[in-house]
Amino acid sequence: MNGPWHIEVLARNGDVLHRQRVDRLPIRIGRAYDCDFILDDAHTGAHHALIEATPEGGLQLRDLGSQNGTVHRGRRVHQLALDGDTVVRMGHTNLRVRAADYPVAAELVDRTNHGWEGALPGVSGLLLVALFMLATVWQNDTQSFQPLRYLQWLAGGVLAGLLWAGVWAFANRLFGRGARFGRHLFILGAALAATLVYKYASSVLAFAFSWDWITRFGSLAAILIASATLYFHFTTIKPHHPRRFAGACGILFGLVAGLDLMSNQQRLGTPADDLYMAVLLPPALRVSQERTVDSFLAAARSQQGALDAERGKAVKDDDLDEE
Repeated sequence: MNGPWHIEVLARNGDVLHRQRVDRLPIRIGRAYDCDFILDDAHTGAHHALIEATPEGGLQLRDLGSQNGTVHRGRRVHQLALDGDTVVRMGHTNLRVRAADYPVAAELVDRTNHGWEGALPGVSGLLLVALFMLATVWQNDTQSFQPLRYLQWLAGGVLAGLLWAGVWAFANRLFGRGARFGRHLFILGAALAATLVYKYASSVLAFAFSWDWITRFGSLAAILIASATLYFHFTTIKPHHPRRFAGACGILFGLVAGLDLMSNQQRLGTPADDLYMAVLLPPALRVSQERTVDSFLAAARSQQGALDAERGKAVKDDDLDEE
């Protein structure tokens, strides 16, 4: 390890909070003003530790008899060999020492999308949230039109959306760079818009082409949209770990979807949400061929023989069991 050396103060998540260059060894660390690296930590000693060269050309840290000691991987140490990845704790401060020849990772691809920041995504997300709330109230409204009811739902939805985005923005401020409130609000609005589009599109397609399976498994689509929403929130906070977050959200989707299917199977006897397609739309939207009553009765008669044979076999088996 060739000098100069850089002493880094780390956050709990491993991010560098402060970095100071030191040109020569040994390096005295502590709260005293004659130290080479001064710690602003009341739980460290005035002369807490010393970093010096080893005969082999490496570095070692030696505790100078501090009261709270030097901790590495949960154990108190008096002397420790250092490499560029060794992290030690002195008091409440995590430290790492890296030499000038320490290799750095390759440059990361910038996935932050700086052009989609600020007021534009925030206003867009807010409008999408408002659209979702109005469409939901309109679809479920069975009474006469009352503007106050629509305004109440609109205000409640917007307030909930602002609160949701605010929580994620606070997390972004803690663990990322900046709050990025507008981006998080847009992610929520886009997720609600996707839910709305799927709901109406699936209803039209299911009715037009008799694809009832689209609406019968609508909960899986909702779980998928929710998992994707979490993915985009997480990658907004930490854009350099897309695969890690994609894997975590994929596992979450599998677990929740599996529980949903098992719950439906237990309650309804089928993994689907509904036993039939409950959406009725104008007949003009029908594309698939209509089935007449005569065709339905003919299909029933074609199955009658097989059903009678199965019923007769069951009765025969019951008689044998009674004997």
